Amino acid sequence: MLKELGIKRVAYDWREEHVAEFEEEIIQYKKNGIEFFAFWSTHDLAFQLFNKHKIRPQIWQTAFSPTNSTQKNKINAAIENVLPLVNRTRKLGLKLGLYNHGGWGGEPENLTSVCQALRKIHKADHVGIVYNFHHGHAHIDDFKKSLKIMLPYLLCINLNGMNTDAKPKILPIGQGQHENEMIYIIKESGYKGPIGILDHRSDMDTKIALKLNISGLNKILRKDN
Repeated sequence: MLKELGIKRVAYDWREEHVAEFEEEIIQYKKNGIEFFAFWSTHDLAFQLFNKHKIRPQIWQTAFSPTNSTQKNKINAAIENVLPLVNRTRKLGLKLGLYNHGGWGGEPENLTSVCQALRKIHKADHVGIVYNFHHGHAHIDDFKKSLKIMLPYLLCINLNGMNTDAKPKILPIGQGQHENEMIYIIKESGYKGPIGILDHRSDMDTKIALKLNISGLNKILRKDN
C-alpha cells in the first residue's frame, strides 16, 4: 500500500500487540525500498533489531512535562528524565526527537530550551524536535514565531488539517482553516527537513486517510507555486 501511494519513508507507531511483528515490518520495508524512518517511543527488542538489520531510525519520545516550581527547575527535571534515553540513542547512533504531545513539554519554547541545554551541557547534538500540527492548535496564531524558535532543532514536522480550537483535532490536510498559511510559513522559513502526514483515523481505512492527506497537501503546494 505504501509503495502504491509513493510513500518512501515510514514513522512506525505501535502497541503491545505489534511487538511480535517488529522484525517482519523491518524486512518488508527493506524488500519494498521503504525507509524505516522513525520509531515511536522505545522497546528493547526494537533496539536489538535495529542493530541486527543495520538501520538507524529516529526515536520519537514525548517530551516530559515536569511540575517543578520554576522554569529552570522544570528544564533540569525534563533533562534528567530523558537523559538515559539520550545516552542510549547516542550509543546506538540514533537521532532522538522530542515530540510535542501537550503539557509543558509540548510548548515550543520549552522543547527548544531542553534541546539547547542537552546539546550544550551533554553534547547531545543528536537530540532535536519533532513538531506535530495535531498537538499544536494552541500555537496556530503564533506559529511563525514558534517555528523560528524551533527551527535549528527540528528533525521532522508532521502536518494535519487545522481548525481553531481543534474542532476536530484530526482533519485531512486542506480541509482546515489554518494549515494553508502554516505550510506557507514552513516553506518561507527555509526548513529543508522531512515532512510527515498522518494516518490517525480509527474511523477510516489507512489508505483512504493517507490519500486524502497527500491530495490535500498537493493542492496547497500547487496554490503556493
